[in-house]
Amino acid sequence: MDRLTLEKLLIQIRWQITRLNLIGKIGLGLFVLSIVFFWAAVLPQKEALHKLKEQVASMQQQTQIQSAVPTQLDDSQALKVFYDFFPSIDSSPYWIKELDKIAKKRGVELSGSDYRLMQEQESKLARYEMILPVRGSYPQIRAFIADVLETIPAMALVDVVLKREDIKSGKLDVRLSMSLYLRG
Repeated sequence: MDRLTLEKLLIQIRWQITRLNLIGKIGLGLFVLSIVFFWAAVLPQKEALHKLKEQVASMQQQTQIQSAVPTQLDDSQALKVFYDFFPSIDSSPYWIKELDKIAKKRGVELSGSDYRLMQEQESKLARYEMILPVRGSYPQIRAFIADVLETIPAMALVDVVLKREDIKSGKLDVRLSMSLYLRG
């Protein structure tokens, strides 16, 4: 492009801009600003996103390769891993406090619980049997049970007895039997 053509183009652009009203000038300014923003901010981020996607793909390949190679444990190692999953027997007060916290969080009433430790001589696991009288609405009790089983993975639900005094009552009296398995 020679200089004369460039000057004519610039004169024509200035003339077109002077013909625009205020809203047109604001629109044109925003259009120019969006082009500058696209070149300055969006394109570099697009390249960074592409690099991150490549890293994710390579990391996924590495994890697939690592997970494809199974780790073989002999019987004694497998048993040790199994028993190490369970909490130690002296941690039972902590788990009972966790039960109480979950009950308060879910708005259920725990009243007078019965606890009994059962340990067989040849077993490495002890069973802490709990009978929990609980009072609350059905959704609260369901949420309580779900939270307990999720928070305390060594806990098992043994029995649920539901009782409602009358049909209009929104509260249920529930007797939960649960067992907490501990490494003894």
